[in-house]
Amino acid sequence: MIQNERISKLNQKRISSGSYVLYWMQASQRSRCNHSLEFAIREANDHNEPILVYFGLTERYPEANERHYRFMLEGLKEVQSSLRQRKIQMVIGHESPVDGAVRLSKKASQVVCDYGYLKIQRRWRQYLAQNTNCPCLQVESDIVVPVEQASSKEEYTAATLRPKIRKLLPRYLVPLEEQEPRLTSLHLDFDSLDLTDIEETVAKLDIDRSVSRTDSLQGGTSHAEQRLEEFISEKLDQYPELRNNPTTNYLSNMSPYLHFGQISPLYIALKVLKAENPNSDAFLEELIIRRELSINFVFYNQNYDSFNGLPRWVRDTLSEHKQDPRQYEYSLDDLEKAGTHDPYWNAAQRQMAVIAKMHGYMRMYWGKKIIEWSKTPEEAFQRCLYLNNKYELDGRDANGFAGVAWCFGKHDRPWAARPVFGNVRYMSSDGLKRKFDADKYAKRYSPKEGKISLESNFEDDV
Repeated sequence: MIQNERISKLNQKRISSGSYVLYWMQASQRSRCNHSLEFAIREANDHNEPILVYFGLTERYPEANERHYRFMLEGLKEVQSSLRQRKIQMVIGHESPVDGAVRLSKKASQVVCDYGYLKIQRRWRQYLAQNTNCPCLQVESDIVVPVEQASSKEEYTAATLRPKIRKLLPRYLVPLEEQEPRLTSLHLDFDSLDLTDIEETVAKLDIDRSVSRTDSLQGGTSHAEQRLEEFISEKLDQYPELRNNPTTNYLSNMSPYLHFGQISPLYIALKVLKAENPNSDAFLEELIIRRELSINFVFYNQNYDSFNGLPRWVRDTLSEHKQDPRQYEYSLDDLEKAGTHDPYWNAAQRQMAVIAKMHGYMRMYWGKKIIEWSKTPEEAFQRCLYLNNKYELDGRDANGFAGVAWCFGKHDRPWAARPVFGNVRYMSSDGLKRKFDADKYAKRYSPKEGKISLESNFEDDV
């Protein structure tokens, strides 16, 4: 089922005669459980036309580096192959995504695109709508409840958004029926980037190579689904009690795949519900409520990537304590190289740098300490974004921006005042030790421990 609320017109142009229906795939990089793709197939079938899928690969996407490109291309290779089996041609253009979409739209009867919440994504879609001569429709598939249906404003906390989403879940938490195209597009003659050899393709790209690939995660829907099955069968039972313990591996590790649209949040939610596990609610709170709160933040707050996007009380209290003395001050280079006095913070930074993903609980501590060790809160905010976006596979998206903002008080409440932080929540190393074996965590991500992997089993540590 594709609910009408997922579909929005980006322009008012009339359907014209064309050679195909164009689906510009950019955010939803998958062939399964993709409302945008299924809507495009439905439109193509209704007008007796083939469907052409296009993806634009720019070498200049903000803050993207070799680590991100490789993971994404691994997924795109799988998508292209999967679509081919459905008699759908996928063209991967080595160009500005929106320029390529405009170019291919000239022979299309209409254009369907997926939804983008960040500023650059919204600008791209606006430009397409203005520069194509056919209808342009946007279909929302990377969220369970469409963002504007859930709320018409920026929400203060999860507590204010939760009842609104829960009220709408019966309508949107339903399976998506997939259909096959009546006509093939495989015969259409288009040039496309060759993804046969990912290593060779990545080597030819003129991209930032400051951060190399990670062996801990491989891109693609099949890998995402495999991890999800393992999580449901092996970890969901203890998820509520162990998810905040970074010395155990009880997270789903879905965030990198969600970031690139390689798996649908709806697909994940339905799989978890089907398991009928009593602990499902704790996981769905994170997947739906917390994730969609992040999307609400970047959609309604155009300053989501700056200190000015934080709540007024946060900016005021941090500014009031800007001149407070810092016991430690570190340069950005010190932080990036995990060169602080704090072994737990250093371990978190190394975990992120090596495996492209930091444990969620440690990411909160990591961000709080950057506030404490920077000259100003504005500097701290930019440092958090820089490091998070550079190394994390799940950075540079709504969850990443909201996660950094949370460290500064977004979606939180004022706490008792203290130096440097004012009324913003504080976290300490003693707090870590009360919750889990922090020394065990630090040892695991020590450079002396050798190769670090996402699958590390802490139970085997001495």
